[in-house]
Amino acid sequence: MAKLLYITANPKPEDQSFSLSVGRAFLNAYKQQNPQDEIVELDLYQTDIPYIDTDVFNGWGKLQQGHAFDQLSADEKAKVSRINQLTDQFIEADKYVFVTPMWNFSFPPKMKAYIDTICIAGKTFKYTENGSVGLLTGKKALHIQARGGIYSEAPMNEMEFGDRYLKAVLGFIGITDVQSIIVEGMAQFPNEAEGIKEKAIKQAQEVAKNF
Repeated sequence: MAKLLYITANPKPEDQSFSLSVGRAFLNAYKQQNPQDEIVELDLYQTDIPYIDTDVFNGWGKLQQGHAFDQLSADEKAKVSRINQLTDQFIEADKYVFVTPMWNFSFPPKMKAYIDTICIAGKTFKYTENGSVGLLTGKKALHIQARGGIYSEAPMNEMEFGDRYLKAVLGFIGITDVQSIIVEGMAQFPNEAEGIKEKAIKQAQEVAKNF
């Protein structure tokens, strides 16, 4: 039995979101194919995701200096503990599905805040004399991204920083088996939007069969 972590970063209702609609189609098909697997859904807009701020840095600094956890302030304890929970939850999973829209050439800030909680030295990667080494090898990931315009080809492909960034981050922590399902052009070609979505849903259902 495998554990799949389904991570969404979109404040819209599912029926009003291209990315979430395609993501749900994937998840339903995956459940049919893998009924024994554990699936954990993590909606980043309904989840406490601490930003790495002064409290976090102060808390980490105190722990590195040998202070007991009880010596941290209330805010430091809460934020450091929550980041540890999110990191550990991520490490425990075998497979990951990230579902995001493109916002301003990237993805929503909630996803960046979440990424900051899973890139933790000593837990998901380590530094060596030869550079950093990812510690989460043998896992796989899928990114489902919706884009209003066409960013998969020139000239706008140079402006796409969400999918590329996520793949770079995952590779950094050792996850190199990463696929993407891109739903794009719905705003640019509104008369074709439903057809674009249906095509992406079929692709998601196919990907689910072997994920």
